[in-house]
Amino acid sequence: MLFKDIDCHEGHAVRIAFVTETYPPELNGVSLTVERTVRHLRERGHHVELIRPRQSGEPPLASEEELRTLGCPIPMYPDLRIGLAAGGSLRKRFERTQPQLVHIATEGPLGWAALRAGKAMNLPVTTDFRTNFHQYSRYYGFGWLSPVVQDVLRRFHNHADLSFVPTEAVRRQLGEAGFQRLEVVGRGVDTHLFDPARRSPQLRAQWGKLGAHDAPVLLYVGRLAAEKNVALALCAFDAVRLRTPSATMVVVGDGPQRQRLEAEFPAAHFVGVQRGEALARHYASADLFLFPSLSETFGNVTLEALASGLPVIAFNTAAAAEHVDDCASGLLAPPGDEKAFIASVCSLAWQYRHLASVRAAARASALKAGWPEVLARFESRLADTLAAHSARSVTGVPLVA
Repeated sequence: MLFKDIDCHEGHAVRIAFVTETYPPELNGVSLTVERTVRHLRERGHHVELIRPRQSGEPPLASEEELRTLGCPIPMYPDLRIGLAAGGSLRKRFERTQPQLVHIATEGPLGWAALRAGKAMNLPVTTDFRTNFHQYSRYYGFGWLSPVVQDVLRRFHNHADLSFVPTEAVRRQLGEAGFQRLEVVGRGVDTHLFDPARRSPQLRAQWGKLGAHDAPVLLYVGRLAAEKNVALALCAFDAVRLRTPSATMVVVGDGPQRQRLEAEFPAAHFVGVQRGEALARHYASADLFLFPSLSETFGNVTLEALASGLPVIAFNTAAAAEHVDDCASGLLAPPGDEKAFIASVCSLAWQYRHLASVRAAARASALKAGWPEVLARFESRLADTLAAHSARSVTGVPLVA
């Protein structure tokens, strides 16, 4: 199958099969980024057929624009689902809908089925590396599986024409592990939604009921799961309270560890999942953002916090390593050094009234990471991949194995 004279740079529409295991209303960094990317491509005039699992309570759908496949809950993540589809069934769909390129955002069973279907039809296939699944195993008592999981991920991505990664550090790490054809596209943030101007005195007054109004508010946003290391942020909060008992800790999010964390840290305020403007107000109304995860490939919440004018305390990895200027827009601890992380939180919390320049620097760093540039770069690389694949097909140069 050959496709000639197709160039996104020239404004030509491309037919793209976009495959993902997660999509709103599921709430996580991958689902929200995928939704934004699909919306961008459609607004640019491309025909995007979205292929994803059917979520609980959703009806089946098999239109030109969207296919909802069977799905089942992920072990230990019952509110998230993986897609189930045979490569043969997706191939029949692709033969009917005629996509010119297959993009796979996740490496689950649905992603593998799409990869097999795309390769069987000699279509260019691109993938995203978004989650360090091989690192997750150690948080659930299966550390011995890490090399096996990494091998599966490597085989998956090395069958693609191109794999997108969020940072140069991830490209370097994966390259050293034998991953091939990696392209950095980065991540963006909505600086209109996440803005210091959304700071809410009413929300701070509500939080003040937990302590004093004139005290630092520490914030964590994210999934409450073992691989997120949330307990370390709460331990840092306890350390802050040794000197500032009226400090407040707000935890935004949900997950399998919520009940245990609420029981172990009763002084923290767990507010559950927040979305849209409500989430933006929570960011802007806090004073510091704590992000103790060591398992991220990126961590969109870091950029959201910076855009909201929050100094970020994190380990020197993933998005923090790329976007937090140590001692200017936040503090970075050496990866795994929990004492340094807690000390950094205490240092900024105890001087939170004097961090105006740090808040300004945080906002300024986020303004450099706009979504339009990131999505335009992604779109451009899809076009390059399609053109290169077509050229190889014409000249007879072997395609990716």
